Amino acid sequence: MTLPQSEAGLAPGTAAAPAPVRAGLVRRLLRNPVAVGCLAVLALIALASLFAPLLTDQDPAHSSLTETLAPAGGAHPLGGDGVGRDVLARLLYGGRTSLLGALLAVSVALVIGVPSGLLAGYYRKWFDAVSSWLANILMAVPAIVVLLVVMSAVGQNTYVAMAVFGVLMSPGVFRLIRASAISVREELYVDAARVSGLTDGRIVRRHILPVVQAPTIIQAAQMLGLAIVIQSGLEFLGLGSATQASWGSMLNDAFANIYTKPVLMLWPGGALALTVAAFGLLGNALRDALDASAVSGRRARRAVRNAARARKAERARKAEEAEQAEKSVTAVKAGKAGKAVDSAPAEGIGAGPSTVPVPVPVPVPEPVPESVPEPVPESVAESVTESVAGAESPGSPEDTKSSADADGARQPKAAVASAKDDDAPLLVLDGLRVSYPAEDGEKAVVDGVSLTVRKGEVLGLVGESGSGKSQTAFAVLGLLPPEALASADRLVFDGTELGRLNRSEMNRLRGRRIAYVPQEPMSNLDPSFRIGAQLVEPVRRHLRLPASQARTKTLGLLERVGIADPERVFASYPHQISGGMAQRVLIAGAVSCDPDLLIADEPTTALDVTVQAEVLDLMRSLQRERNMGMILVTHDFGVVADICDRVTVMQTGTVVESAPARELFAAPRHPYTRMLLASTLEDAEPRSALGHATARTAAGTMHTARQEGRA
Repeated sequence: MTLPQSEAGLAPGTAAAPAPVRAGLVRRLLRNPVAVGCLAVLALIALASLFAPLLTDQDPAHSSLTETLAPAGGAHPLGGDGVGRDVLARLLYGGRTSLLGALLAVSVALVIGVPSGLLAGYYRKWFDAVSSWLANILMAVPAIVVLLVVMSAVGQNTYVAMAVFGVLMSPGVFRLIRASAISVREELYVDAARVSGLTDGRIVRRHILPVVQAPTIIQAAQMLGLAIVIQSGLEFLGLGSATQASWGSMLNDAFANIYTKPVLMLWPGGALALTVAAFGLLGNALRDALDASAVSGRRARRAVRNAARARKAERARKAEEAEQAEKSVTAVKAGKAGKAVDSAPAEGIGAGPSTVPVPVPVPVPEPVPESVPEPVPESVAESVTESVAGAESPGSPEDTKSSADADGARQPKAAVASAKDDDAPLLVLDGLRVSYPAEDGEKAVVDGVSLTVRKGEVLGLVGESGSGKSQTAFAVLGLLPPEALASADRLVFDGTELGRLNRSEMNRLRGRRIAYVPQEPMSNLDPSFRIGAQLVEPVRRHLRLPASQARTKTLGLLERVGIADPERVFASYPHQISGGMAQRVLIAGAVSCDPDLLIADEPTTALDVTVQAEVLDLMRSLQRERNMGMILVTHDFGVVADICDRVTVMQTGTVVESAPARELFAAPRHPYTRMLLASTLEDAEPRSALGHATARTAAGTMHTARQEGRA
């Protein structure tokens, strides 16, 4: 089936896509004169401090009584201080001490705060509770009091004091990183990375760190200025080394001679003010550049999404008009041929050459109080059977029996042996229970769910929203939230008890043998990385392929799932493709490592009707050619009729009915199943215009009144 142009290629208007946000950040920062000025000032101060021996030949610690408060000029361009030391030399060498002390404090804060914040935000649980408690205690401690105690204990070692100050600043970094990590870990593309089998380290490095980098850099710039001020304050109080040049000790000496030579306050005070202001303004410039880049990226993505929505709405409108017209024609034809159909034998229904069986549920009779199969005419049952026969798996017992009856048991021995091999269960789930903490104890969302999936079989997990079907799928994948309380009497995948596997073993299993197709395609792709990079990494990790082979395999998969220009999509960012293509990309990623079981959670919900059928055809063809087992989570019985071999119906966290697809459509046993089938709009009579309906109602009322009057 040929894709429409908007689905087969890049979305219109994306040929000249905006540059990535990270690349545009540097350019935007360099266009800001304040940022350029701050960078220039800081670079000048750092270079002057670093190359101080080249700029002056004076020793900052050498004092001469004859040079006490010497005026500027000659050997002392900035004069001498209160004990005859060269002011310029102390200013240049003092920059080393002040900058190194500030860098030490910020480095300690980042080394403690960043890893602990990432671990607490990503893993949560006990580590989050303990680390948050420790951070709150450190934030409650008065920093200046702790520093005074440390200085009195270790002597005049400023660097030790700054290391302690870094520990005291680490709770601020911890809380910032933790909050950012918590917000990112809930994103769907992080869940997709877990399903792909990536290790936690790779997920944090590729998906969490890029998000927390920006606030960390801004925070570091602000902390550098604060650390310089704190260090200078301690040295101004006389707690620093008397022989070590620093801006704080220069201020201390200048303050002692403020009445005799006040100009001494100018040089260290100006250096401090200039450095702290440069760090503060640079942090603000970084924040503005990041905000502007984010707004620019959001505008570009919003424009693409709006264009895609407009195209989807237009296609949906045309498809609805065509569907209504087809239903109207079908209803007219059915009305004209009603008597002929009633008089025809049962086995003749749907057998004519012009009849095309439609794989949708048929109207179901009114439910009865007892859980007894509703009597269904043989002709209707046979028609429904034919409509879903193409979706039956050769491995299910019902399908084997039906095929044997239809073909007169003429199957070859090899085919029978293959069917028996496929009949072995691939996944066995028995007695699954999932609950969450609540104010009055625990709230169960899944209670006693049991199901079985065979290789080459498609199981439909059907139910309304809140029935627990997605929680069941996540329990199989091992991706329930940390607060979930889950247990099962038995959870076995291909002979392996999943409940006994640790995190690393589950990571090796996910993506390689159990794959997942999510519900929201655009939300499950990381907007920070190109599509090719997101598809290649799981292939390289699980299949141990070199980069070139992984790229070739990925391009072949993109072409297999119906993308007309795989090279362009491979090099594109998620916002540059449409929703239909994004779903195809996720399907390609799910089957890239040749899994045995594919779990698809509402894979067509976010797509328009014209793309849904194409995606279902694609998934069915991939499932057949790879002989995968599949769990299809859905609420649409039309999708179930198209693709599923067996159906399990869930209501309020429990299984109410499980049967082969043909049997369930022909004779649903449970009232809830019959209600779901009856609530579908498939094969319903088309709605007429409001005016026509009102006229017919009025005419019917008048006719009834006349008959009552005659009586």
